[in-house]
Amino acid sequence: MGDTSFLDRMLLQLRSTCKYYSGYPKDLGQSRVIHFTSEREFVQLLHQGYPVVVAFTIRSNYTQHLDRMLEEAAAEFYPNIKFMRVECPKYPGFCITRQKSEYPFIEIFHSPQQAGNEGKVQDPNITRYSVKVVPYNYDMSPYGFREFFKRQGVRTSDPK
Repeated sequence: MGDTSFLDRMLLQLRSTCKYYSGYPKDLGQSRVIHFTSEREFVQLLHQGYPVVVAFTIRSNYTQHLDRMLEEAAAEFYPNIKFMRVECPKYPGFCITRQKSEYPFIEIFHSPQQAGNEGKVQDPNITRYSVKVVPYNYDMSPYGFREFFKRQGVRTSDPK
């Protein structure tokens, strides 16, 4: 009984070669989704110059599906786009600043630039930055992210 049937060999071949086969769990390797730990780490990630997709979540059945989609998208767009997950019950201050009441939601942060010193300067050692923030309202899949990035003009691969 050590012989595998033709059907088993065919399914193994299909799983290993077909990029869009979704009937079986994909082996994505090590997780590419970064878990939020502090605003300082988030700012350092932004300064690397890559767009950052941030999923603001709470624990629910839908969040489990969202986590799988984030893992797939993070594996596909690595290293040109970073994906981060924020558990809002653990870090309420960061989530409240986004001024949203419905969870989960996704926002894309990109193009950090040094901001001018408008208004009162409290400390000359503090450098202020402005970041473009775009709400994500497309399909929650790698395909949806690809289309969104294309429409927003975000580069998803290295120039050749």
